Amino acid sequence: MERQSCCGQHAPLAGIQTAGLVCCSNGLPASAAAELERLQRVLADCGIETVCSPYLYAKDGVRSGSAVQRAERLMAFYNDPEIDAIFDVSGGDIANEILPYLDFAAIAKAKNRRGEPKQLWGYSDLTVLLNAVYAETGNPGVLYQMRYFTPERADTLFSFRYSFVQGNEMSGIVAGGNIRCLLKLAGTKFFPDLRGKLLLLEARSGLQPQMIAFLSQMQQMGIFEQISGILLGTFTQLEREGQRIEPLVQQFAGQLPIAKTEDIGHAADASAIVIGTYMHLSD
Repeated sequence: MERQSCCGQHAPLAGIQTAGLVCCSNGLPASAAAELERLQRVLADCGIETVCSPYLYAKDGVRSGSAVQRAERLMAFYNDPEIDAIFDVSGGDIANEILPYLDFAAIAKAKNRRGEPKQLWGYSDLTVLLNAVYAETGNPGVLYQMRYFTPERADTLFSFRYSFVQGNEMSGIVAGGNIRCLLKLAGTKFFPDLRGKLLLLEARSGLQPQMIAFLSQMQQMGIFEQISGILLGTFTQLEREGQRIEPLVQQFAGQLPIAKTEDIGHAADASAIVIGTYMHLSD
């Protein structure tokens, strides 16, 4: 049976007057300029002013700036009291390059105008930063690509449909995101403590061999013995080939409750979800 969840989330853009735009992963191609300008106009119509990092577009291969430059720009937005939220508009592979240069003590103290923790928004490779920030500070962040935002989604951005694959209830603080990118944190101090967590997994690329490898690594790390349940988003390439992720996950997850949603992942109409906040799902 399919259920609808809003996860107890607040209105997604409430209280955001000014947002910083960054690219912590791969720099954008020059051809993305029109899309970024559209986003700025859409946000302006919603009453949100945007301030752009000087490191948005790829200059050196895939980099928009050095790891230090990208980290410094991100920290500048965290430290700026006039910036209420940070929207990362990138994706790709290199977000973990900036981790050693972030000041997590400053991130932990950063607040928006409402006195709440300043949130980073991003998806895909930004799974790395969202989970590292949560692991190091306890602060939540939003798994969502703002380049896809439209005003029509404002009231339903955090709403998603789901159904249970096995079990009928699960709850916990949400961690995870893109399975490949989450596992880049394995063995580092930035990997989140997954005990009692509700683990979100999704992917854009990867077929059965890659998924078996990822799930095997997670099994060998003891993750399935720690978590309270698994929420599966979309697995774009795998599902495009007519394959399903659910039977694979069941082979590794034992009797853990597992739910599936088609609304969280890499699609342009995907919903958002907060990493680092409590969620309860039931059939």
